[in-house]
Order: sequence, then structure tokens, then C-alpha cells
Amino acid sequence: MGFLGDCKNVMGCITSKGKDAVIEPLSQIKQDGNGNGNGNEKEKKKNDDAESLSLKYGRLSQAEGVAAGWPSWLTDVAGEAIHGWLPLKSNTFQRLEKIGQGTYSSVYRARNTVTGTTVALKKVRFDNLQPDSVKFMAREITILRRLDHPNVVKLEGIITSRLSRNVYFVFEYMEHDLAGLLSCPDIKFSDSQIKCYMRQLLNGIEHCHSLGVLHRDIKTANILVNNEGILKIADFGLANLDGSRSKQPLTSRVVTLWYRPPELLLGCTRYGMYVDLWSIGCVFAELFLGQPILKGRTEVEQLHKIFKLCGTPCDDGYWDKSKFPLVTMFRPHHAYESTLRERCKDLPETAVDLIDTLLSIEPCKRGTAKSALQSKYFNTKPYACDPASLPKYPPNKEIDAKVRDEARRKKPGGSSVRFTRNPTLSRETCQEQAALHKVATPTEVKADGHGACKNNGGGSGGSRKASCNKVSGFSRATEGSERGDICAPPAQATASNGGFVWATRRRKHGGSQAE
Repeated sequence: MGFLGDCKNVMGCITSKGKDAVIEPLSQIKQDGNGNGNGNEKEKKKNDDAESLSLKYGRLSQAEGVAAGWPSWLTDVAGEAIHGWLPLKSNTFQRLEKIGQGTYSSVYRARNTVTGTTVALKKVRFDNLQPDSVKFMAREITILRRLDHPNVVKLEGIITSRLSRNVYFVFEYMEHDLAGLLSCPDIKFSDSQIKCYMRQLLNGIEHCHSLGVLHRDIKTANILVNNEGILKIADFGLANLDGSRSKQPLTSRVVTLWYRPPELLLGCTRYGMYVDLWSIGCVFAELFLGQPILKGRTEVEQLHKIFKLCGTPCDDGYWDKSKFPLVTMFRPHHAYESTLRERCKDLPETAVDLIDTLLSIEPCKRGTAKSALQSKYFNTKPYACDPASLPKYPPNKEIDAKVRDEARRKKPGGSSVRFTRNPTLSRETCQEQAALHKVATPTEVKADGHGACKNNGGGSGGSRKASCNKVSGFSRATEGSERGDICAPPAQATASNGGFVWATRRRKHGGSQAE
């Protein structure tokens, strides 16, 4: 074990040479992205990439990985994703309340008992008996390690257990997400505040795109904000590398329904950065309107709402050139004129111009994150405010909004209709995935407009449960062979504590209380 025994609670980078090894802080490892790290030395080091990668990260064998504390099922399949890192130990964290819930993950607030800092723990559920499922999780780790930007959430470490099929990602703690803030009737953003948030969002996505990373699930619930006014893009569970030039097709079953671009609704499997720009356009409009601008209940209805708002391409050649699998089935029978400017008539003209660009039906007309940042909107008064000047709010996340909605619904005389700002992603069954051109029925693709399935696992009654099973969120969609893990049977049951031993909180009168 050697030095590993002294490094149980350190997340670092292992640099090995022969039998000797040292720990190198991750902060010293430079990203080679656009405008980050050692950009000026990029050409100089171009021919030494393979050697420098080996020296920086080292290459742990399976035995070394297990000795370092990684489970063998993880080192077998995902050694590339974790090489050079040591796992963190759960007993150095005090797990507190749940602050987020997804179909394949839960997020908890926690305290690092060594440093005293507050962190967020993302519990990722998967089947460790299925190599493809582990590979999918490894891709998220690899992408998170690649990204390094003030407006992208940073992966600080990984907690694992040999007894559990769960893995915890450790992130910096952020007090809010935009969905939670927008759900508060007392909060209304000014134009300068929206510019501040949008500038940070576009800066973050520009960094992702510069490294070839597609997020594929931009929405208000995945955009976090802290009390210093800093915005960070989170949840890269659906992220992938740019597939526009790849021979390998990507799945079109990504992006939450209300933020999904038309080309994906039409079955496109070869796409690029522009899918994220459509979603950003939806978020941009939502910041002004206070609610999503496109709220379809099914994929067919969502596509119809898009055409009614944004119009249809005037050039008939667009439909012929696009070659989307479902274009003949869902192409509008008559042309639509855009009603976007009428819908957004109370917004600043420069803002409407940018929204109109981002919500272009034709992907090539959406521009880039960089061109959006250079638009007239950001260069006219009122200018974006300083993030530090943004108001400080009580912690507010999407899950808090759902709790408020539930409490309001249960009050005497309260509305029986439950509203959520983010519908679930429609999920294909294994049989449906094999038939791309099959027309889905409304019950198969219906997004839960009442929000009972995705983030709280709530709902009551057998009919509600059955509906949730059909349309549960597709937040772990995969491509190619990865699609199979969606239908994988659950792994063996683990211990009641999930295989993790968390730090305890001391009581005032001497006892201890497990969290």
C-alpha cells in the first residue's frame, strides 16, 4: 500500500515513475482549452501529448487502482476516466438534506468534516454489473474532468464503495438554480440582471463547445447560482462529444422536452453545438417571461408549438435537404408565420433579436455562443450588472419549488392542478429504441406536465404510478450499445446504508447522531 495508506482522504493526481509515486494537486494540472491553462504552449507541446499525459496522470493498473481504493468493477471498465485520481472517503463527509432529485441521481447538501466546507454530493445510480452502464458514467466523469471554467460546475472528487452500486460525485455547493428562483413570485429579474446571467451562461457553454462538449440538457433546473451571483452550468449526465463530424450517430432522445430543438424532435441523429443554443434561447425567453416559452405535453404538440411560435422555413429546399427521419411524417401541411415578436412585444428589442436568432428553426442560423456574446443585446444599455451586486436570496432550488407547489395543492381551496416548470424527458423502452420510425402514441411520449415523476418521485394512486413508469425522465439517454443499459435489470440488493459510512453529527449533550 505504501503511500496510499497516508492519502486516504486526499483527492489528487498520482504521478508514477517506476515504483515511486507522489501526489500532485489537481489544481496544478493545466487544461489545454481555448483561453485556459497553457494555451500559449499548445503548439510547443503538441508532439509530446502522449508522453505528457502519461507523466501527468500516470497509468494505474487494475491492482494499483484497487489498492488506491477504487472498486474493481470501476477500474475494469472506467480506468481511463479515473486514472490519476484517488477516491474520497464517505466518513469525511456529513450528509445532510436532499436538495435535488432526478431519475438516475439524487443530490444532497453535505459538509466536509475536515475542511468544514459545504459541498454537494450527487448520488449516481447505475448497474455495476453492466459494463456499458459503467462506461456511460465514466463518460460523464471524463467530460467533467476536461472542463475548467468559472461558469461550469467543477468536479472536486468521487466517493465510491466496494459494497454499493452507487457513486457520489463531489461538487462545490451552489445555493440556487434558476428554476427555483423563477418559481418565486416575489423574484423578478431586471434587464441588467438577466444580461449578467446570460453572459455567464454563454461564457460557460462557449467553453464547453470549444472543447467539443455538447451538454444536451440545458434548462433552468441545470443552471446553478450561488450567493455571490456566479452562475454555473451543471448536470452533464447527458453530455457527449460533438458528433456532427462523427460517423457514429447520436441519439435524438435528449434534452428535456420544453427545451428540445425541432431537429431532435424530427429524429436527427447527426447534430452539433446548435442543439444547446436552442435550449439557451428557451432559457433566455424564460428569464424575461417567468415561465417556459414552449410548454408542449407531447413531442408532437411540442413540435406544433415550435412551428406556431417560430414559423416554418420559407425555403421548401430545407425540408428536402434536412433528411430528418421523421420529417415526412411531421412536416406542417401549411407554412406558419413567426409570432415570436408578438409574443415578446414587451421585451427589449435587442433581446428579441437575440432570442429570434437562437430559436431559428434552421440550426445553421443560430450562430454560436461567441456570436451571441457579441450581439447588440450585450452592447446596449442597461449593461450587465456585476454578479456581486445581484440580490442574495434564501436557498432556492427546483425541489423547493415542488415542495411549495405540493403544500399549496394540499391547502383547503388550493388548486388541484400541479405546475412544474420542467417536464420530464420522454423515455423509450428497449423495443421502441429498435424502431426509430415508429409513431409514438401520446401516452408513450407524454411529458408529465404536473411534474409528478421526475424530481420528487411523488404522486399517488396506481394510475399515477403507471404513468410515471411510461414517461419517467430520460436523463441517462445513451448512444449505440449504451442504450442497452436503460433496460438492464437491477443489481443485487446492497446493505441498508448503501455501502457508505458517513460522518456523524455530535449532539450537544455528548451523544452522536447519524445522518
